[in-house]
Amino acid sequence: MCGRFALKAPPSELVTYFTLDECDDFSPRYNIPPTTKIATIRQTPAGKRFLNLLRWGLVPFWAKDPSIGSKLNNARGETVAEKPSFRSAFKVRRCLVPASGFFEWKTENKIKQPYYISLKSGDPMAFGGIWESWTSLEGEILESVCIVTTGPNEIMAPIHDRMPVIVGPDHWKDWMTAPAEEIKKLVASYPAEGMQAWPVSRRVSRAGEEGAELIESV
Repeated sequence: MCGRFALKAPPSELVTYFTLDECDDFSPRYNIPPTTKIATIRQTPAGKRFLNLLRWGLVPFWAKDPSIGSKLNNARGETVAEKPSFRSAFKVRRCLVPASGFFEWKTENKIKQPYYISLKSGDPMAFGGIWESWTSLEGEILESVCIVTTGPNEIMAPIHDRMPVIVGPDHWKDWMTAPAEEIKKLVASYPAEGMQAWPVSRRVSRAGEEGAELIESV
Protein backbone atom coordinates (compact mmCIF):
# COMPACT_ATOMS: atom_id res chain seq x y z
CA MET A 1 0.00 0.00 0.00
CA CYS A 2 0.97 3.66 0.03
CA GLY A 3 -0.40 5.57 3.00
CA ARG A 4 2.01 8.47 3.33
CA PHE A 5 4.48 10.26 1.07
CA ALA A 6 6.50 13.47 0.63
CA LEU A 7 6.73 16.06 -2.14
CA LYS A 8 9.49 18.60 -1.54
CA ALA A 9 9.91 19.74 -5.17
CA PRO A 10 8.39 23.19 -5.77
CA PRO A 11 5.87 23.79 -8.59
CA SER A 12 8.53 25.50 -10.73
CA GLU A 13 10.66 22.35 -10.69
CA LEU A 14 7.72 20.10 -11.54
CA VAL A 15 6.69 22.34 -14.45
CA THR A 16 10.08 21.74 -16.04
CA TYR A 17 10.50 18.09 -15.06
CA PHE A 18 7.04 16.96 -16.19
CA THR A 19 6.68 19.50 -19.05
CA LEU A 20 3.51 20.98 -17.59
CA ASP A 21 1.36 23.53 -19.41
CA GLU A 22 -0.43 24.55 -16.20
CA CYS A 23 0.34 23.99 -12.51
CA ASP A 24 -1.53 24.84 -9.31
CA ASP A 25 0.52 26.46 -6.57
CA PHE A 26 1.41 24.51 -3.41
CA SER A 27 4.06 24.32 -0.69
CA PRO A 28 6.52 21.48 -0.02
CA ARG A 29 5.11 18.77 2.23
CA TYR A 30 7.03 16.02 3.98
CA ASN A 31 4.24 13.93 5.51
CA ILE A 32 1.23 13.82 3.20
CA PRO A 33 -1.69 11.72 4.53
CA PRO A 34 -4.85 10.48 2.79
CA THR A 35 -7.98 12.70 2.58
CA THR A 36 -5.83 15.79 1.94
CA LYS A 37 -5.36 17.41 -1.46
CA ILE A 38 -2.36 16.15 -3.41
CA ALA A 39 -0.63 17.17 -6.64
CA THR A 40 -2.07 15.24 -9.59
CA ILE A 41 -0.94 15.37 -13.22
CA ARG A 42 -3.34 14.72 -16.10
CA GLN A 43 -3.07 15.02 -19.87
CA THR A 44 -5.73 15.98 -22.40
CA PRO A 45 -6.18 14.13 -25.72
CA ALA A 46 -4.64 17.18 -27.38
CA GLY A 47 -1.46 16.68 -25.36
CA LYS A 48 -1.89 19.49 -22.82
CA ARG A 49 -0.45 18.42 -19.46
CA PHE A 50 -1.57 20.08 -16.22
CA LEU A 51 -1.22 19.67 -12.45
CA ASN A 52 -4.13 20.23 -10.08
CA LEU A 53 -4.71 19.45 -6.41
CA LEU A 54 -7.16 16.56 -5.99
CA ARG A 55 -8.36 14.89 -2.80
CA TRP A 56 -6.51 11.68 -1.99
CA GLY A 57 -9.14 8.96 -1.61
CA LEU A 58 -11.14 7.98 -4.68
CA VAL A 59 -14.85 8.79 -4.74
CA PRO A 60 -16.46 6.86 -7.65
CA PHE A 61 -18.91 8.86 -9.76
CA TRP A 62 -21.74 6.53 -8.63
CA ALA A 63 -21.08 6.92 -4.88
CA LYS A 64 -23.96 8.12 -2.69
CA ASP A 65 -21.63 10.32 -0.64
CA PRO A 66 -17.90 11.12 -0.54
CA SER A 67 -17.18 9.22 2.68
CA ILE A 68 -16.27 6.13 0.66
CA GLY A 69 -13.10 7.92 -0.40
CA SER A 70 -11.48 7.37 3.01
CA LYS A 71 -11.35 3.64 2.20
CA LEU A 72 -10.04 3.99 -1.36
CA ASN A 73 -6.59 5.52 -1.02
CA ASN A 74 -4.96 2.72 -3.01
CA ALA A 75 -6.00 0.37 -5.81
CA ARG A 76 -4.30 -2.99 -6.21
CA GLY A 77 -2.78 -3.19 -9.68
CA GLU A 78 -3.73 -6.85 -10.01
CA THR A 79 -7.46 -6.07 -9.80
CA VAL A 80 -7.77 -2.36 -10.65
CA ALA A 81 -9.21 -3.12 -14.11
CA GLU A 82 -12.01 -5.29 -12.66
CA LYS A 83 -13.04 -3.80 -9.30
CA PRO A 84 -16.27 -1.74 -9.56
CA SER A 85 -14.75 1.16 -7.61
CA PHE A 86 -11.78 1.49 -9.95
CA ARG A 87 -12.40 -0.05 -13.37
CA SER A 88 -14.03 2.95 -15.02
CA ALA A 89 -11.28 5.31 -13.87
CA PHE A 90 -8.53 2.87 -14.85
CA LYS A 91 -9.99 2.63 -18.31
CA VAL A 92 -10.17 6.34 -19.13
CA ARG A 93 -9.04 8.51 -16.18
CA ARG A 94 -5.43 7.68 -15.35
CA CYS A 95 -3.00 10.22 -13.92
CA LEU A 96 0.41 10.66 -12.31
CA VAL A 97 1.03 11.60 -8.69
CA PRO A 98 4.44 13.27 -8.24
CA ALA A 99 6.38 12.43 -5.08
CA SER A 100 9.88 12.88 -3.72
CA GLY A 101 9.55 9.61 -1.81
CA PHE A 102 7.14 7.55 0.26
CA PHE A 103 6.99 5.94 3.70
CA GLU A 104 6.34 2.39 4.81
CA TRP A 105 6.50 0.78 8.24
CA LYS A 106 8.38 -2.37 9.26
CA THR A 107 7.82 -4.07 12.60
CA GLU A 108 11.16 -4.39 14.39
CA ASN A 109 11.28 -5.71 17.98
CA LYS A 110 7.54 -5.11 18.27
CA ILE A 111 7.99 -1.46 17.20
CA LYS A 112 6.75 -0.10 13.87
CA GLN A 113 9.77 1.59 12.34
CA PRO A 114 9.05 3.94 9.41
CA TYR A 115 11.29 3.93 6.35
CA TYR A 116 11.62 6.55 3.63
CA ILE A 117 11.97 5.22 0.08
CA SER A 118 13.10 7.37 -2.85
CA LEU A 119 14.99 7.30 -6.14
CA LYS A 120 18.79 7.24 -5.98
CA SER A 121 18.85 9.92 -8.67
CA GLY A 122 17.04 12.38 -6.42
CA ASP A 123 14.47 12.99 -9.16
CA PRO A 124 10.77 13.12 -8.37
CA MET A 125 8.83 9.88 -8.69
CA ALA A 126 5.63 9.58 -10.69
CA PHE A 127 3.15 7.22 -9.02
CA GLY A 128 0.60 5.66 -11.32
CA GLY A 129 -2.81 6.92 -10.29
CA ILE A 130 -6.47 7.03 -11.31
CA TRP A 131 -8.90 9.89 -10.74
CA GLU A 132 -12.64 10.48 -10.58
CA SER A 133 -15.13 13.35 -10.68
CA TRP A 134 -18.12 13.10 -8.31
CA THR A 135 -21.07 15.50 -8.23
CA SER A 136 -23.20 16.05 -5.13
CA LEU A 137 -26.98 16.53 -5.19
CA GLU A 138 -26.31 20.25 -4.81
CA GLY A 139 -24.17 20.24 -7.94
CA GLU A 140 -20.79 20.57 -6.21
CA ILE A 141 -17.97 18.75 -8.00
CA LEU A 142 -15.30 16.79 -6.12
CA GLU A 143 -12.25 15.50 -7.97
CA SER A 144 -10.37 12.72 -6.21
CA VAL A 145 -7.47 10.40 -6.85
CA CYS A 146 -5.95 7.14 -5.62
CA ILE A 147 -2.58 5.47 -6.10
CA VAL A 148 -2.17 2.13 -7.87
CA THR A 149 0.02 -0.37 -6.02
CA THR A 150 1.90 -3.53 -6.94
CA GLY A 151 4.14 -6.16 -5.37
CA PRO A 152 7.51 -5.22 -3.82
CA ASN A 153 10.93 -5.15 -5.43
CA GLU A 154 14.11 -6.27 -3.62
CA ILE A 155 14.40 -2.95 -1.77
CA MET A 156 10.81 -3.03 -0.54
CA ALA A 157 10.37 -6.73 0.23
CA PRO A 158 12.11 -6.59 3.64
CA ILE A 159 10.00 -3.56 4.59
CA HIS A 160 6.52 -4.14 3.14
CA ASP A 161 4.70 -6.46 0.75
CA ARG A 162 3.30 -3.65 -1.43
CA MET A 163 4.64 -0.52 -3.11
CA PRO A 164 3.27 2.19 -5.41
CA VAL A 165 3.45 1.69 -9.15
CA ILE A 166 6.23 4.07 -10.23
CA VAL A 167 5.99 5.13 -13.88
CA GLY A 168 9.24 5.99 -15.66
CA PRO A 169 9.51 9.14 -17.82
CA ASP A 170 9.39 7.13 -21.05
CA HIS A 171 5.91 5.92 -20.14
CA TRP A 172 4.23 8.99 -18.60
CA LYS A 173 2.24 9.73 -21.74
CA ASP A 174 1.28 6.08 -22.17
CA TRP A 175 0.01 5.81 -18.60
CA MET A 176 -2.23 8.85 -19.01
CA THR A 177 -3.51 8.37 -22.57
CA ALA A 178 -2.95 4.86 -23.98
CA PRO A 179 -5.71 2.21 -23.97
CA ALA A 180 -5.91 0.37 -20.66
CA GLU A 181 -4.96 -2.97 -22.20
CA GLU A 182 -1.70 -1.49 -23.44
CA ILE A 183 -0.54 -0.14 -20.10
CA LYS A 184 -1.22 -3.16 -17.88
CA LYS A 185 2.44 -4.07 -18.40
CA LEU A 186 3.36 -0.87 -16.53
CA VAL A 187 1.67 -2.17 -13.37
CA ALA A 188 4.93 -3.61 -12.06
CA SER A 189 7.50 -2.95 -9.35
CA TYR A 190 10.15 -0.36 -10.17
CA PRO A 191 13.74 -1.70 -10.59
CA ALA A 192 15.34 -1.96 -7.15
CA GLU A 193 18.75 -0.79 -8.35
CA GLY A 194 17.33 2.68 -8.93
CA MET A 195 15.91 3.05 -5.41
CA GLN A 196 17.11 3.62 -1.86
CA ALA A 197 15.58 3.32 1.62
CA TRP A 198 16.51 4.30 5.16
CA PRO A 199 14.84 4.45 8.59
CA VAL A 200 13.40 7.80 9.67
CA SER A 201 11.96 9.35 12.82
CA ARG A 202 8.84 7.72 14.23
CA ARG A 203 7.35 11.22 14.32
CA VAL A 204 6.22 10.63 10.74
CA SER A 205 3.67 8.14 12.09
CA ARG A 206 1.65 11.12 13.33
CA ALA A 207 -0.20 12.69 10.41
CA GLY A 208 0.08 16.20 11.85
CA GLU A 209 3.89 16.22 11.88
CA GLU A 210 5.72 18.18 9.19
CA GLY A 211 9.24 19.28 8.25
CA ALA A 212 12.24 18.27 6.15
CA GLU A 213 13.77 16.41 9.09
CA LEU A 214 11.08 13.72 8.70
CA ILE A 215 12.82 12.29 5.64
CA GLU A 216 16.33 12.36 7.15
CA SER A 217 17.98 9.07 8.08
CA VAL A 218 18.12 8.06 11.73
